[in-house]
Amino acid sequence: MQKILFILLAMCILNKPCYAQFITISGTVYDISARKPLEAVAVISTAGRGTVSDSLGRYSLTVRKSDSIYFTLFNKSTMRYAVDTISNPSNFDISLHVHAALLPEVKVRSHNYRLDSLENRRDYAKYFDFKKPGLRLSTNPTYSPGGVTVGLDLNEFINMFRFKRNRNLAFLQNRLLQQEQDRYINHRFTKLLVRKLTKLTAPEIDTFMLKSRPSYELLQSLNDLELGQYIQYSYGNYKAWKHRGALRKRDE
Repeated sequence: MQKILFILLAMCILNKPCYAQFITISGTVYDISARKPLEAVAVISTAGRGTVSDSLGRYSLTVRKSDSIYFTLFNKSTMRYAVDTISNPSNFDISLHVHAALLPEVKVRSHNYRLDSLENRRDYAKYFDFKKPGLRLSTNPTYSPGGVTVGLDLNEFINMFRFKRNRNLAFLQNRLLQQEQDRYINHRFTKLLVRKLTKLTAPEIDTFMLKSRPSYELLQSLNDLELGQYIQYSYGNYKAWKHRGALRKRDE
């Protein structure tokens, strides 16, 4: 029995450094005024991990303690911050040297969803256009055949082995695509429309919208009339769900 306990204790000791070498850094990204939060700021670690700040400027990234992180937006990057020197990892706020009022998407946001989406894709084209590197033929018109890599795109070949870069770009691409889809849902599935069709008010309307929020794929398949029918159908299910909850409380 003592031998088994000794082995278990040794395993715990040996495994402890594996858990201890990772840490989660979180906080809020602000503009130069340190008052206005910035959305879609890339947060990147030297080990290739990354994330993007949300609509409230918040971010959270789990990294190794030996890593450094930096923040970048529109080719404006901060210095690299060594993780082991961050005194308060759960509240590591940062200010970028940009004015929120001067950012291009602010000029179109809330006025035209399509323009805002196009602007966002232009600003982050590097991430939206990322494709996993592979063996491709060179498009260089001055290429002379006869070498070992006949017609091979050397940049693509080299990028195949830049694993951290590829993981980072793929992660940020997926994060930006998810944000774009969330904005599309918010653009069409609005409180104003739901309130008109259901007469719900706060705070009940918030519960309904969270419970009945359609997926991006479903919403893409619905025209405006079908969306209204979806909301009314969901409202019927919502009332039935509330009724069942009331009956359970009565029987308890």
